[in-house]
Amino acid sequence: MADDRLKPSLLERLGAWLAREPEDREELIELLRSCYERNLVDADALAMIEGVLQVSEMQARDIMVPRAQMDAIDINESPDQFIPMVIQTGHSRFPVFGENKDDVIGILLAKDLLRHYAGEEEFNVREMLRPAVFIPESKPLNVLLKEFRKNRNHMAIVVDEYGGVAGLVTIEGVLEQIVGDIEDEYDYEDVEDNIVPEKGGQYRVKALTEIADFNAAFGTHYDVQEFDTIGGLVMSRFGRVPKRSEQVSFDNLTFKVLRADSRRLHLLQVAKKK
Repeated sequence: MADDRLKPSLLERLGAWLAREPEDREELIELLRSCYERNLVDADALAMIEGVLQVSEMQARDIMVPRAQMDAIDINESPDQFIPMVIQTGHSRFPVFGENKDDVIGILLAKDLLRHYAGEEEFNVREMLRPAVFIPESKPLNVLLKEFRKNRNHMAIVVDEYGGVAGLVTIEGVLEQIVGDIEDEYDYEDVEDNIVPEKGGQYRVKALTEIADFNAAFGTHYDVQEFDTIGGLVMSRFGRVPKRSEQVSFDNLTFKVLRADSRRLHLLQVAKKK
């Protein structure tokens, strides 16, 4: 009979397994999730670590705001013409173009417009511009984040292989990939149902839920010809892509944004007004 003293204890076996170096990314994630299950790291820390690993495998093209959706300023417009757009979108930086959107000549900071409101007589937008940073679509996000921090830039213009503008990336957009999902207690994307009831008469609704399905669930009569998804309808009420925790109410319903990035909505909380 073998000596029981020669058998490794459960703690020793667990320690040996945790000390083993993972051989690939999947094993590393498995190890991290095992640590979470054993309360060695909390949910927020796990989500951020997984976000960092994800960013290391992504490129600028994966998260850029496409050219067609860029909020840009025409250098030929006067401040009175483009300031309403600046106020409506709420961005802090705007690419400024000359002849067309392929001709980005600089970046305008919204705060520099205070000089216009101060009544500066010779206010010249061209003189206010900061240099634009151009990057290829294939730029790795982890490298881009490092350069953002080093050069203190917050926006980069993404160009395609022919030199045309493909879109833009902001430092906030990169950081969203790391911390954007922390609020979720579980991966809602894995849930088959688009509409899930919660306590208190609230519902979690995927933004891609079709209008017809939403109407059937909530007794509404939104036009299926005007919008394909409930996310599209909610964005139209904001007039822009809203940020997390923002909310809007209409037709006896309150819509709160639970998850969103710089391009689109992902998850909503819907509650009926009492």
